Amino acid sequence: MKLSQIKAALNGLEEIRFVLPDGKAVPAHFHVTEIGLIDKHFIDCGGTVRRESVINFQLFTATDYDHRLAAQKLQSIIELSEKTLALPDAEIEVEHQGQTIEKYSLEFDQGIFRLIAKQTDCLAKDKCGIPVLKPKRSLASLSEETSCTPGSGCC
Repeated sequence: MKLSQIKAALNGLEEIRFVLPDGKAVPAHFHVTEIGLIDKHFIDCGGTVRRESVINFQLFTATDYDHRLAAQKLQSIIELSEKTLALPDAEIEVEHQGQTIEKYSLEFDQGIFRLIAKQTDCLAKDKCGIPVLKPKRSLASLSEETSCTPGSGCC
């Protein structure tokens, strides 16, 4: 989800809810304690130099159980961040405290912000010798339209 998309999702929203990948809700009294731009300049294992930028939102849950962050207040925090930091319309990464600081991608579905687990990956599989696996398909899932017929040239 990009910054413009979270701003659009917040319009008209009465309650902000974040849900972790396991289905548990981030407590309703969370705070957004930081919004920032994180630039990553790195080299992958294949020798390609890369750059990546994300907008970082940090969620923090304190003991002020009556606290509720209104959608309009979060909109104003985002607008101040955009103006002060000259934020681009980049992908959002959300930090949340778990066993350590956990990082998630973000989706919006049916009025709920869903934190999506991020995974590591090799960006240079072709140079590292990591085989690209073909997706496995069940023979039963193939329809007659996709099956070979004599003379079709598919075999």
